[in-house]
Amino acid sequence: MYSIIWWSLLISLAINLIMFLLAYKLRSDKLTDISYAVSFLVLAIYALASTSSPKALSLVIFFMSTLWSLRIGSFLLRRVLKVGKDKRFDEMRGHFLKFGKFWLGQALTAWLLMIPAELAIHSNRNIKFFVFIGMAVWAIGLIAESIADWQKFSFHERKTKTHPWIDEGIWKYSRHPNYFGEISVWLGIYIASFSALTVVQKLIGLISPVFITLLLLFVSGVPILEKSADERWGEDKDYVSYKERTRLIIPLPK
Repeated sequence: MYSIIWWSLLISLAINLIMFLLAYKLRSDKLTDISYAVSFLVLAIYALASTSSPKALSLVIFFMSTLWSLRIGSFLLRRVLKVGKDKRFDEMRGHFLKFGKFWLGQALTAWLLMIPAELAIHSNRNIKFFVFIGMAVWAIGLIAESIADWQKFSFHERKTKTHPWIDEGIWKYSRHPNYFGEISVWLGIYIASFSALTVVQKLIGLISPVFITLLLLFVSGVPILEKSADERWGEDKDYVSYKERTRLIIPLPK
């Protein structure tokens, strides 16, 4: 069963290598985000295809993984087609190693996050109580992330804004509700997979929610955006007030 993990690593690396070479040659950002979503989709399909006579639990976990990947992929593709480019890559788009390092990280992220889902899909076990808890957490995360992404995209599309940061809708209660949603999605998938995994697999699969939480809260997500916002608006009294009254992650009244 553990061979599925290593095959998935190779598949994720292959997808992102091919897309990276195309993106580098074309100097385009239009393949970057969509390849991230495609990686999850292909890994889920591979796990299901390699399972003989999949039972309901396998189909549920497959559905949870693919629905998220289709949602995030369609949103990111629409956004980059509208905007034209991703400013994150302005300093690396023309540098093979710098740009390639990003794609390698993207491939490894997709692989790590999908480990518990793939093990559960491949286990061919029946649905148990944990599945319903996991689905509830996953649904909360998917809804929160979808609303947050759409509200922020719509906010930046509007020409008339009182200030450059969003503090309306779900963003009124959290400065990073999209990260709350993404963490909840992968925590939910792990919980839903829990009853299908052995003790060792539970420990291995735990890397998924732990990795995405640490990544977003302490590495590439919150710290970078908070630092950027403080540099741009840290002297603005309205922004300071918004920051004081708004939670960092969980979208609830403070």
